[in-house]
Amino acid sequence: MMNQTTMGKPVKEALTNDDGVDFALIELFFFAYRDFTSDPDAILTEYGFGRAHHRVLHFVNRRPGLTVAELLDVLRITKQSLARVLKQLIDTGHVIQVQGPRDRRQRELYPTNKGRALAMALAVPQSRRIRAALREAQPADRAMIERFLKAMVNPELRTQVDKLPSRAEAPAGEGKENDRG
Repeated sequence: MMNQTTMGKPVKEALTNDDGVDFALIELFFFAYRDFTSDPDAILTEYGFGRAHHRVLHFVNRRPGLTVAELLDVLRITKQSLARVLKQLIDTGHVIQVQGPRDRRQRELYPTNKGRALAMALAVPQSRRIRAALREAQPADRAMIERFLKAMVNPELRTQVDKLPSRAEAPAGEGKENDRG
């Protein structure tokens, strides 16, 4: 068992911005992410799923036909981690795997109707939260927020963002409340 002598003395002063670290924005990201993921987390728990399942469902629904290799590149997780999550999503009928048309070793991933419904159930409360936050911002802030968030992505990986369906299209239900979910 460690005692105070081996652990050192307790530090009683809080970290501050004096060290050149923007703790205020870091904390806002923590709190925003906590709340942004809270509604989907509650839904996922009902299925015995976690955030990795959410990410797979999201990208398979946004890019049907995405290959396993492409999904690994987007998610930046190990094959082993993806295999476990993907097996659960396939076994529960949320995703199907189809042999690639050009290379039989390649596997394309598609959502089922059940997988599409779950992806929407997870996205609707997040979309609602984003709409509410944007209502508190200025109309021109959306473009700035998109630029900022994209700039947070590693430069060499930003092309993955560009491969997603057009971000310029207005979300369905924009301007009207969509309170499903």
